[in-house]
Amino acid sequence: MATKLFGTDGIRGKANEYPITAEIALKTGQAISRVLKSSGANHNRVIIGKDTRISGYMLETALTSGLVASGMDVFLVGPIPTPAVAHLTKSMGCGAGIMLTASHNPYEDNGLKIFGPDGYKLSDELEAAVEREILSDAQPMAVSPDKIGKAYRIDDARGRYIEYAKQSLGPTDLSGLKLVVDCGHGAAYLLAPLIFKELGAKVTKLGVDPDGLNINAGVGALHPEHAAQAVREQGADLGISFDGDADRVIFTDETGATVSGDRVLTLCALAMQTEGTLRGSTMACTVMSNLGLHEAMRQAGVQVLTTAVGDRHVIEALRSGGYSFGGENSGHLIFADHATTGDGILSALQVLRIMKQKGARLSDLAKAMHEYPQSLENLRIKSKPPLASLQHLQAAVQEADATFGIQGRHLIRYSGTENKIRILVEHREAATVAAWAQRFRAAVELDLA
Repeated sequence: MATKLFGTDGIRGKANEYPITAEIALKTGQAISRVLKSSGANHNRVIIGKDTRISGYMLETALTSGLVASGMDVFLVGPIPTPAVAHLTKSMGCGAGIMLTASHNPYEDNGLKIFGPDGYKLSDELEAAVEREILSDAQPMAVSPDKIGKAYRIDDARGRYIEYAKQSLGPTDLSGLKLVVDCGHGAAYLLAPLIFKELGAKVTKLGVDPDGLNINAGVGALHPEHAAQAVREQGADLGISFDGDADRVIFTDETGATVSGDRVLTLCALAMQTEGTLRGSTMACTVMSNLGLHEAMRQAGVQVLTTAVGDRHVIEALRSGGYSFGGENSGHLIFADHATTGDGILSALQVLRIMKQKGARLSDLAKAMHEYPQSLENLRIKSKPPLASLQHLQAAVQEADATFGIQGRHLIRYSGTENKIRILVEHREAATVAAWAQRFRAAVELDLA
C-alpha cells in the first residue's frame, strides 16, 4: 500500500484500483471530518462536485457516507467545474469543498481535489494531516445516531456559479461574437455554452454529450483541432476548448490556429498592465513558460515570478506578494481578483473582454510575444528513480548546460500525476532544439530501458 496519496494536484489514479476505491473515498470523508474538527473550524458542511466520469457516482456515494457518518452535512452539486466548487465552498460557508475529477486524463482515471473554506486548495500541511488520517489504523469517528449528518442535493448551484462568472466580465458583453465552445464531454458541458449565450455571443457547442466514458476523448483542451475545424468551417471569431474539469482552457484564433498558453498569458498581462490592474507590475508563471514570454514582459516593464510546475505554486506566489495575475502555459490562468484557482470559463471571459475592448482579433493580440522554438515530449516510463542517478541523462545535461548559454534552456522532470518523464528543450535555433530533444530522449531510453 502506498505511503503517499497526494500528488501535485490531489489524489489521482485508476478508478477501482488503490487509491481510487470506494474504501479510500469513505476513509477520506472520515479523515476530512476529523481534520476539520481537530482544527477548530466552525463548519460542519462539505460540498462535493464531480466531472462526468462514470466512476464519479461510486466515489461520490462513498465519500458522502464517510462524511455524514462522521457528523458532517454534505451538499451535492453534481457535474460542475472544479473552480465552481472552489467558489461555492467559500460562498456557501462550507468547511471544505471536494471535486471528484482526474482533469485531462481519460475516463478510466479519477481523483479528488480538496479546497479549504477560503476556496483555495488545501495547504501542504492540511493535505498531510488528511493523508495521515486516511492511512492510520485509527477507528472511524462514530457519532451518535442523532448527530449523523445529512446529504442535500443543491439544485441551484450551477445558477450561482453562472451569475458569479458573468459578473466577472463587468460592463462588457459578447454581442457580435461568434464562438465555438468545446466542453470535452466534461464538467463544463451544462454551464459554459449557457454563460456565453447569456452574455450575447452566438455559440456552437461541441463536446456536450457525456456518457461517462467519453470525457476528453478526442475533444476538449487536449484536442483543440476539434474546435479549430469548426472555427474554420463557420467563420467563428474564437474557439474555446476546456479540459475535463474546466480549470484550464485552450484557445483557437479566427484562422483555426491554436494559440499557445504563453501567448495568452502575455496578452492578458500586457492588457492588465495597460489598464493598471496588474498589481505591482508583476505576473507569475512556471518554469515551463517560454523564454519569449520573459522577453515580452521585460520590454513592458513587468516583473516575472517563476515558480515550480503546478497552479498551486503560481497561486501561492500571487497570494504571498498580493499580485493579481499568473498562470501556466498548459492553460491554467489565475485572475486573482476574481478567483481562487484556475478557471477556464472565467479566463475565456477575460480574453473575450480584452478582444472586445481593444477591437482586436486574437491572432493580432497573440503577436505581442515572439515564441522561441520549443520541444516538449512526454515519455511513458515504468519507474521514477532520482534524475541525478541517470548517468546518460546527466552527461547530456552537463553538455547542454555548457553549450546553451543564454540562447536556450532545458527542463527535465517527472510528471507529478502520471508515470511519465517530461523533456522540454527551448532555443533560438529550431535545429538545436530538435537535436537536443533527440539526445535527451535517447539518454532517457538508455537509462530507463
